[in-house]
Amino acid sequence: MTTFRSFKKVQEALLNSTTNCVAITQSYLDEIEKNNHLNAFVEVFTQEALQESNRIDKKIKAGSAGKLAGMVVGIKDNLCYKKHKVSASSKILDGFESLFNATVIDRLLAEDAIIIGRLNCDEFAMGSANENTIYGTVKNPIDNSKVAGGSSGGSATAVAAGLCLAALGSDTGGSIRQPAAFCGIVGLKPTYARVSRYGLIAYASSFDQIGPLTNNVEDAALLLEVIAGADDFDSTVSSKSVEEYSKAKFDNKPKRIAYIKECLENKGLDVEIKQLIEDKIAKLKEEGHVVDPISFPFLDYLVPTYYVITTAEASSNLARFDGVHYGYRSENITDLESTYINSRTEGFGEEVKRRIMLGTFVLSVGYHDAYFTKAQKIRRLIQDKTNEMFKDYDFVISPTTPNTAFDIGKKYTDPTEMYLEDIFTVQANLSGNPAISLPIGTHSNGLPIGLHLMADHFKEAELLSFSKYLFFGLHFYLKVFFRPHKF
Repeated sequence: MTTFRSFKKVQEALLNSTTNCVAITQSYLDEIEKNNHLNAFVEVFTQEALQESNRIDKKIKAGSAGKLAGMVVGIKDNLCYKKHKVSASSKILDGFESLFNATVIDRLLAEDAIIIGRLNCDEFAMGSANENTIYGTVKNPIDNSKVAGGSSGGSATAVAAGLCLAALGSDTGGSIRQPAAFCGIVGLKPTYARVSRYGLIAYASSFDQIGPLTNNVEDAALLLEVIAGADDFDSTVSSKSVEEYSKAKFDNKPKRIAYIKECLENKGLDVEIKQLIEDKIAKLKEEGHVVDPISFPFLDYLVPTYYVITTAEASSNLARFDGVHYGYRSENITDLESTYINSRTEGFGEEVKRRIMLGTFVLSVGYHDAYFTKAQKIRRLIQDKTNEMFKDYDFVISPTTPNTAFDIGKKYTDPTEMYLEDIFTVQANLSGNPAISLPIGTHSNGLPIGLHLMADHFKEAELLSFSKYLFFGLHFYLKVFFRPHKF
């Protein structure tokens, strides 16, 4: 039995009765076992997934199956799934079992998706390498000495390695798109408020957004179509109607595309990545599209603004994990104060503690206005400037990351060096715009390179249709499928 890389092929096989959901699920379970060294999954729902597959096979025969029947999906370990453990890869949530489903989980199940397991991630989604986790580092399936990216590294590796057909991740500053670029797959961050955050363990509530990681644009579009939309449990989610993203087609009209010249002139950008993006820009011009350089004066402020605000929100959001109500509690306690201090000190990892302390500092008396308030004002300038860009252009194009996947265990004397991995992705989170990473080629080191495309708010249909055009126009199957894929 071969594992599938396209839901369209799954549907064809099911329609022709050449396979069934049980056989498909079992093939992925076999792949998970063979590739256990990648450390993508923290828990596999073996028996449950097979039982669900059998139930869905019966629904298919009865003609009552949902639109995701046969799609095997992994979920990031910060999404709540009723009667299943969820830990956000943190010791502080050791043994915690969810009492309810995240809205996105309910919507997957309603359309008969098969959830195969929980996927490794950086602790509380804080990281760019998937090394900040109690479960151990996730390995890049293309080169096991390299990181998978973060924080949704388990999701990216699982899809790229063929351990599931698709996965859900969360994106706060690039946590879907960066690992997608590192692993050579598609990663989509929807518009902020397009997808309900109910049941997502929060990192930074005004940034977090759930989205799909897939092998192709069509599968990402279908998953977004299913999980998007209004939700009574999330007051921040949009009530805008959900378009049929899976049916979005490119209109074959020339598009106006901008690229931020400061991005391509950035001294930290890999030479080969820069050349590939420049080649793509030239190709788009040849095809009749207008592609212009524009200036974005706030590029150097993106990462600092992002980290001031997100750490402040993290400090507030993570205050609930105190060693009293649930999860990990230190054994070295004598009173209430020692319970709080020791449980949080022992329960949180170093990176999470670093961000909590930074967030607490920028919110503290005497520093609130100097840091947090100022960062919020800069965020407004970034949002306004981004909105201006989309008055004149349909899309903004850039590299997804300044470099390809780096070595596991790479040491940074300055942690802000690692934070600069987000330099091309954080703008979409600060401004709330939808963005996607597409695999466009291979570096001379054998690792994939991602192209980043951003659109105006709630323009996912246009973003996805143009992404399909780019995806196939780049001769993707010839350039990027450097690893064996089975369809």
